[in-house]
Formats: sequence, structure tokens, C-alpha cells
Amino acid sequence: MAPKIGVLLSGCGVFDGSEIHEAVLTLLALDKAGAEIVCMAPNMEQYHVINHLTQEEMPERRNVLVESARIARGEIKDLKDVSANDIDGLIIPGGFGAAKNLCDFAFKGPDATVHPEVLRLLKELIEANKPIGAICIAPALIAKALADKKPEVTIGNDPATAEAIESMGGVHYQCSVDSFHVDEKNKIVTTPAYMLGPTIKYVAEGIEKLVNKVLELAAK
Repeated sequence: MAPKIGVLLSGCGVFDGSEIHEAVLTLLALDKAGAEIVCMAPNMEQYHVINHLTQEEMPERRNVLVESARIARGEIKDLKDVSANDIDGLIIPGGFGAAKNLCDFAFKGPDATVHPEVLRLLKELIEANKPIGAICIAPALIAKALADKKPEVTIGNDPATAEAIESMGGVHYQCSVDSFHVDEKNKIVTTPAYMLGPTIKYVAEGIEKLVNKVLELAAK
């Protein structure tokens, strides 16, 4: 039976939602590996809307679930309707949406709070001993949500972000873009992706390795 892996999205676009390359590469790697994909997102207004051409804020309102449905081609669930019982593991692509919508790390740093439904699902997965993958900036979300587990994560080598992760209770490891770090105890897999870049081919290497490791851990 194919493993069922959740992909938690946070909108559509690097500056205010999910990083589209990272999300699509995750979906591609999962499909190549024969996994069943369950896309999900919280049904909420996103923090703000950014014009990705000018990188300036726009006077609009958009919904995270509706925007995430663009990436999922409409096949997506409201996060509140998904529990750890429904999936064998979870992967969270990066993009500022992970740090603006799924939590507010982008604004509050170590004092961040996590969206309650995101927090619920992450804690359910840890309690069920099911793997979690986090890409790019998403490991900062993991460090905050699961601080009591002292999660080992990587965002690459950015000193300020690594320091914030450590101050939230996480343990940071430096990592290259084409590799990943595994917290064996907590079954958490992380890769830097566009925290390091520089281009999609390098990002793809790390993400595919992360996906394959999550699937390996899901089978245990």
C-alpha cells in the first residue's frame, strides 16, 4: 500500500505563501516515489499580499487555503479536517508563508506563535512517531512548535536564523543545499533549499533526498 504523505502549504508565492518551486519539487519527488499525496492548508486570511514583480505589499486580501489550491490543482483539504491518523508523514515546503501564515516567526522571531491547527497536527505526528519534513525556513516553525522535543534542524548556515532556532529550543546543524539533516529520535528531516539556493537544480537535489528519507522513516 502506498504511503500517504501530507504536504502542508501556506499560500502561493515565495514572499507571502509557499515557495512554488519547493512545493512542486516536493510533489514531484513524492509522486516519483509512488506516494499518495494529501495537500492541505489552513483556511485563513494570509498575513498580507505581495506583488512578486515589485516585492511591494498590495491592498488586497487573500485566503491561504484558496491560494494553496493553485499549487495543488484544486485537490486540497482544510487543515482542520486532517489528523495524524490520516497520513503517514508530513512535509512543509518553505517560502515566507511558512513564517508569516503558519506561524509569525518572520515578525516575532523567537517570540513567535504557531497557528493552532498547525501546532495540533505537528504534535499529533510526533506523538504517533510519524516523520516530519521541513524545507527552507519551515524548520524554524518546527523548532518553535516542538521546542519541548529539542528538535535537530537545518536552515543551511544563516547565523541569525540559526541563533533564533537555538533560542527557541531547537538544535541547529549546518548543511549544504544538496543535502539534509535527520533528527533520528524525533523523525524530523530538514533541508535548506532556497535558504541557500542558488538555483532550482541544487534545491531539487536536497528536496528529493528529504522526500526519500521521509518515506523511509514512514515505512519503519
